[in-house]
Amino acid sequence: MSVSYPVYTVVTECQDCYKCVRHCPVKAIRVRDGHAAVIPELCVACGKCVEVCPVKAKRVRNDAAAFRELVRGAAPVYISLAPSWVSEFRDLPAGKLIRALKMLGAAGVSETALGAQIVSSELAHELDKLSGGLLLSSACPTAVDYICKYLPELAGKITAVGSPVMAHCRMLQRVFPECRVVFVGPCIGKKNESDRHPELLALALTYPELRGMLREAGIEPEKLSAAPDDRFVPESAEEGAKYPVEGGMNDTIEFQTSNRRVHYAAIAGIRNIALALTGVKELPENETAFVELLACSGGCVHGPCAEHDSPGLLERLRVVNRTKFPDAPQDRAAAGDDVAAAYPPDGSAAAGEPSLAELETALRSVGKTAPEDELNCDGCGYNTCRNFAKAMLAGKAEPSMCVSYMRKLAQKKANALLRAIPSGVVIVDGDLAVIECNRNFAQLFGEDTVEAFDASPGLAGADLTRIVPFHELFRSALLSGGDVERDSLKVGDKLYNVKIFNLEPHAVAGAVIFDVTKLEMRRERIAGRAREVIDRNIAAVQEIACRLGEQMADTELLLRSIADDYADDAAHCGGKETDA
Repeated sequence: MSVSYPVYTVVTECQDCYKCVRHCPVKAIRVRDGHAAVIPELCVACGKCVEVCPVKAKRVRNDAAAFRELVRGAAPVYISLAPSWVSEFRDLPAGKLIRALKMLGAAGVSETALGAQIVSSELAHELDKLSGGLLLSSACPTAVDYICKYLPELAGKITAVGSPVMAHCRMLQRVFPECRVVFVGPCIGKKNESDRHPELLALALTYPELRGMLREAGIEPEKLSAAPDDRFVPESAEEGAKYPVEGGMNDTIEFQTSNRRVHYAAIAGIRNIALALTGVKELPENETAFVELLACSGGCVHGPCAEHDSPGLLERLRVVNRTKFPDAPQDRAAAGDDVAAAYPPDGSAAAGEPSLAELETALRSVGKTAPEDELNCDGCGYNTCRNFAKAMLAGKAEPSMCVSYMRKLAQKKANALLRAIPSGVVIVDGDLAVIECNRNFAQLFGEDTVEAFDASPGLAGADLTRIVPFHELFRSALLSGGDVERDSLKVGDKLYNVKIFNLEPHAVAGAVIFDVTKLEMRRERIAGRAREVIDRNIAAVQEIACRLGEQMADTELLLRSIADDYADDAAHCGGKETDA
């Protein structure tokens, strides 16, 4: 089966907000063409990017289909259920949840807390022998990955005892030979453990994946009836059930060890781990410390895939109240292979430091040429401009992520456009104070305005009412939220073509203004000349018509005279013939 990394990006939904970059504690995000993607070799699977992504473009790989395929196989499938289930499925009896998991195809359900108890017992033995030094827990795979990748000098301090889920897998395979183990819990890091050692942990499912499968199968756990055999196998957990809360692991170890010289510390959250351990190499002589490392603040009950919606204190109390410590410490030690670390450290993910010249070149590419230009605003997701420059050099970031650079670039483009527009352009706020204008605008309203513009380009803050005589039109546009147009607005001996429009309704208005005085005068001259030509043409037509009328009258008289002559001649000739 091809394996993709547990956290991925739906590129088409990524919205250029860089929120994942801001919240990623190890900056394992690469931004290209405005889209942010996880860098697997740098990622520790803490799930912060998944939690904070506002459009849910960061997602966790869904292995539900792989689970369905697994349960159809010949080998029985056993569920390793994280002890945080009591806070996730609150008020749901264990038997009903076990029945629901069996209906999905599981042969049985066991508590990962059993593996935690084995780990705690082994660590108690180890601490009993320790006379000094630092020991870091290996229970949280995300915390272990962080140490190995980003604090590799402390990787040797991680206990050789593996994680609870790995110990549990080995225990189940010993009790139920040939079985396949599937973890269910709130952790994304467990998917990495599964990908690295599928022979031990076949799959790791999150609570949302489990809920999705239950919905698709039409199973409602709270409505089920549990049978007598619907119980945890091979037995229920005791003190190991406290592992999901911060400090829970320490409590189980301290309960069993006889070494009272050990200092116990619980550090939750990747940033807190970095704060506490960066720079630590060795402890003072004869000092012994065991540090419980958890990637999630508050513990596993606040894992990235925990669908909790109640106060953290209540989640903690649900776990603590279910935990039952035995009357006396129990030796739960197992064979060495059962608790051995499941995978070696990945090695350092730290990149080499760029040279000062390279840093300065990268900073110049985003317009930062002097120390005062380095705003360290965190808008790009990096806490300093120099860290952002390092990310650009490493191919993880691009110049467009710098908010101040893009703002200046946009301003330059806007200024260039304003200068190029041949008409007067002005932008004002709701109080009619100038935000920006071009020189053509200043030239429309006299030499004093031009001088003021040359002294302060853009006239930012200037009172429009002292510049533009028709400022009430701006106020009207702002009040109405609509546009105001005047084709030929007469002001003194000037004519203006004015178009006022709202950029932000009732708050910011812009205007494009033309001086059409000369144009109108030219039009009047053209119209006057046209009227003269028309008048002359009319006179000519009238003269032509008059002359045509006179000629018609003369022609008519001539024709009548000729007709009369013909008539007289005819009559005279007729008389003579009769007399004859």
